[in-house]
Amino acid sequence: MKNFMYYNPTRIFFGKDTIKKLDKLVPQDSRVLITYGGGSIKRNGVYDQVIQALGNRKVFEFGAIEPNPHYETCLKCVDFIKESKIDFVLAVGGGSVIDATKFIVAASLFEGEDKWEILKTGGTNVSKAMPFGAVLTLPATASEMNNGAVITKKETLEKISFHSEHCFPKFSILDPQTTFTLPERQIANGIADTFVHVMEQYLTYPVRNQISDRFAESIIITLIEEAPKVFANPMDYDVRANLMWAATMGLNGWIACGAVQDWATHMIGHELTAFHDIDHGTTLSIILPGVMKVMRDEKGEKILQFGERVFEISEGTKEERIDKTIKATIDFFDSIHIPTRLSHVGLNETCIEPIVQRIKERNWSLGENGTINYEKVRLILLDRL
Repeated sequence: MKNFMYYNPTRIFFGKDTIKKLDKLVPQDSRVLITYGGGSIKRNGVYDQVIQALGNRKVFEFGAIEPNPHYETCLKCVDFIKESKIDFVLAVGGGSVIDATKFIVAASLFEGEDKWEILKTGGTNVSKAMPFGAVLTLPATASEMNNGAVITKKETLEKISFHSEHCFPKFSILDPQTTFTLPERQIANGIADTFVHVMEQYLTYPVRNQISDRFAESIIITLIEEAPKVFANPMDYDVRANLMWAATMGLNGWIACGAVQDWATHMIGHELTAFHDIDHGTTLSIILPGVMKVMRDEKGEKILQFGERVFEISEGTKEERIDKTIKATIDFFDSIHIPTRLSHVGLNETCIEPIVQRIKERNWSLGENGTINYEKVRLILLDRL
């Protein structure tokens, strides 16, 4: 097991009708900005619940935050915050809204002229941020309980992440009832995102970290067991609750404790989104099988463990069991009707070289061992045509 330090100050309020708790969580004299996305919260009743809970506080709104939030949109919000003298921000939505809000609260107090420097440095230059909370409506990213965010700059087709201890939500409210009206596409993307978050922290090489391994496997098994139920019975509260909590636990830092991490699937997936605006979860379900196949020698022991403990694959040679495990992973993604090949989202071999060249230009060495260079990225993408 690797050395680790764990810190997470976010307070979680989980369960039915917990949005009411906003009245006790948001300071009474606050000038509150609600950030949100495409407006579904105004159609499904969540917005009304939030407004009622905020009571007589002075409330402002900033909507239309995109899936894969745009840097340019975030800057408009930063200007609005300064003009309106906002002192508390409440993100109401999924990971994109919460990610955007993290950048917004950091950029609003950032003393540098170029806010993109926050992304370029990975957040190391963030020394303070405005306070904010979250009401989660789409379980996927665990942004509601971590300090990271990913922002897209449309002008340059870049998608970059940052982390800062100043960007943890003060609190997050998780009411599974808010997810009842989600479209199946968003449900599938959320499940895939959670699945791959876990795999990035698990499918590396053994370090005898039994707690994190078993914890990771339990989250994956929960996804596999609950996924068919959520599509068959969308109004099942307990299924929604298990999926929501699984998503939070997938990237709130717990399973990373003492573990070796990868993140190559995400890094390649970010480029697919930056160039082609593909759903984040979909990029992951496409790329992960390619990473497993191309990196099977380095990841072999953990792939075998994953196959045996999660999919009960124990017969055959080592290579046969690895093949069966990769197929079982693809079969799971197929079962939730999410793409697993580039061709499934209308892309062909012409999409590969721009991504490969960007990896080369940045001199990136991805993966837990830093051995996934631009040439291996090409092989991974070719495998997913």
